[in-house]
Amino acid sequence: MKRVLIGVSILVCVITALVITAITSFHVSPGIQDRVFAAGARNQLLSDPQVQPDPDALQVLLCGTSSPLPIRGSAKACTMLIAGDEMFLVDIGPEASENLAVWRVPAPKVKAVFITHFHSDHIGELGEFNVQGWAQGREVPLEVYGPVGIEHVVAGFNQVYAYDSTYRNTHHARDRGILPFGASSMQANTISLIQPGDTPTGRTAVVYENGDLTVTAIETDHRPVVPALSYRFDYRGRSVVITGDTVFFEPLAKAAEGADVLVSEAQASHLQDIVAAQAVAIGQETLGQVLLDTRDYHITPVQAARLANEADVRELVYTHIAPPLKLDLLRTPWLRGVNEERPSGVRIGHDGLLITIPVDGSDIQFKTLEG
Repeated sequence: MKRVLIGVSILVCVITALVITAITSFHVSPGIQDRVFAAGARNQLLSDPQVQPDPDALQVLLCGTSSPLPIRGSAKACTMLIAGDEMFLVDIGPEASENLAVWRVPAPKVKAVFITHFHSDHIGELGEFNVQGWAQGREVPLEVYGPVGIEHVVAGFNQVYAYDSTYRNTHHARDRGILPFGASSMQANTISLIQPGDTPTGRTAVVYENGDLTVTAIETDHRPVVPALSYRFDYRGRSVVITGDTVFFEPLAKAAEGADVLVSEAQASHLQDIVAAQAVAIGQETLGQVLLDTRDYHITPVQAARLANEADVRELVYTHIAPPLKLDLLRTPWLRGVNEERPSGVRIGHDGLLITIPVDGSDIQFKTLEG
């Protein structure tokens, strides 16, 4: 036994000495430092995207699930759709580009961005995402679809980023064929389904078709925000509807009928009112009034459950969560009344939630991406 203990002690001493030698060598040798760093960089660059194309599935990735109220670790409104090998975004709010980069989603492969409406938390990262895709190798302008006014929004982002694009093209292109200036901008595609000032009635229009994929714009009610759109993605018999911001709207239930997944925004107004009251109580009257006003044009979790039931969807996934759920404990009051309306097929979304809908109609799968 004594010999065993002596042997173990010697082994520990040898390992400790080797570790100390390795650490010391790293700190004093630039060559070793560079080799270690190169190995790490190579490993990172070779790591596969956490979202892989699948011709036999329609996939949904929640890349931003927070409302304008800040919560660390959650980006603003952004949902990715992967239909076979085609990638699309619905809205692109602040911080969402960072999420996509962390998950190594290949930005140049995103074919288009569909904008629901022009609130800042839905468009704030449009310019940054465009630059990221261009800098990573996109060779054509980014297509952006949206309601009337999208042409002005896109033109504004293009103008704001014009200096940046010029600098990068001058610095990097140098007749090498990379970062072509013509690909640095975005191209607006106006969906003229509803005009500013119109009353929403739930009109629909197919706005994108390619092979097995059809994207339908759905007029919804987010007044005084007019126009505002929802989107339905149909792929090989499977379908997903993303509401954008809306109130409970019967025509939206009709347009979402039979969808596999309804990704709906939701605001627990009974909790938002408490936040508003506390803001007023400590002298933040403007914030309090703004928070109270939001109940006029957001759907509640219970109403979203009713919408899902009327549309007969398989799964309801909440996004654009308001107020923020900083503790899991708060999920219970946030969902108050939902179980009575819809006992199953309900899930609170979070950044990194990947939803896979097999085209064969088998069970919908849920997983969370790392990072």
